[in-house]
Amino acid sequence: MAAYKEPSFAERAARSQQAREKALKKLADKPKIDEAELARRKAVQAEREAAAAEKSAARKAAIAQAKADKLAAANVPVPTEAELKAARDERYAARKARKK
Repeated sequence: MAAYKEPSFAERAARSQQAREKALKKLADKPKIDEAELARRKAVQAEREAAAAEKSAARKAAIAQAKADKLAAANVPVPTEAELKAARDERYAARKARKK
């Protein structure tokens, strides 16, 4: 039985070049997508994105409505933007004070 012969660098480089050429030929032989099919795919994708955006907006609105309902049920006034900012600034100042 013959011993295993380690392929030389030239043999490995040639085999690599052949594999590269074969892959490029396979890619070049692949049929192109016609314009009508491409336009249809883009329309389907745009429709899918629009539906997802609509669903997301509806979900966010439902969450906001649920929060408003919960606050109304608790008879707690809805905080204004200024009140929210003041509370956030207080938390920030407290966090900075803890670090010192």
